[in-house]
Amino acid sequence: MNDWSNLEVELIVADYFSMLSKELSGQSYNKAEHRRKLLPLLNKRSDGSCEFKHQNISAVLINLGQPYIKGYLPRFNFQSMLEDKVIDYLIGHQSIEEQFKQFADREIGPLEINSNFSQLIEEAPLIKNRVEEPVAAYTRNPIKTNYLEQEQQNRKLGFLGEEMALKYEKWQLTISGKENLADQVRWISKEEGDGAGFDILSRNLNGTDKYIEVKTTKLGKETPFFFSRNELLFSQSKSHDYHLYRLFNFEKDAKMFVKKGTLDTICSSVPMTFKGYF
Repeated sequence: MNDWSNLEVELIVADYFSMLSKELSGQSYNKAEHRRKLLPLLNKRSDGSCEFKHQNISAVLINLGQPYIKGYLPRFNFQSMLEDKVIDYLIGHQSIEEQFKQFADREIGPLEINSNFSQLIEEAPLIKNRVEEPVAAYTRNPIKTNYLEQEQQNRKLGFLGEEMALKYEKWQLTISGKENLADQVRWISKEEGDGAGFDILSRNLNGTDKYIEVKTTKLGKETPFFFSRNELLFSQSKSHDYHLYRLFNFEKDAKMFVKKGTLDTICSSVPMTFKGYF
């Protein structure tokens, strides 16, 4: 199959943002219908090819720190031309930033937390070796705010995610016959603030300490999360008992995966800031 032309990429990027705008504003839409209307405009592309390109666009948006369509899991082996076209679209449609901001800042109401958490856990995503074209040190980005990071800083979202993780942890200990340990679970970030390097102090089944860091998003399980140097150092100091509880799809049908170990080994990570001394 021939490489995608400039026009084809522009068309599929516009189609993607049409769906994303509806998703962010809570409107329903039909992906298959979008694809049915798009395909005749392309150069004999298959459904699978369009699906893959939509997933590439999700990856571009994640790299730019922006929300993406949850149903299109990111695939990061994209060509630089696709990133250029996404950036061009953002430059030409600057009003979409307001939707990104509303997504990040939107508070969700209290969730009905089922006392039976048997359907909550999913497998964690695999750590993927990204295959990307070399990129320049400077990348155009018309949106200066990282709205993925801003969503994670949404206090209400974080509070509700930690509350769900706390209740899950107590439930898990209880069904394991450790009711006495369930009574000892503490919500450290609520009791003492955010400086401890973890959110929940629980117990392993043998009674030893278990440290839980909770990260919550309304997006999918592949969404990057952000952690501080303090959280990293604490995870390294308690590597055998440190757990990440990653809650995702939090507004609708919340799910969670769990990973154990230091934050720099359970995922691929990149430094975001540095401190300079004189």
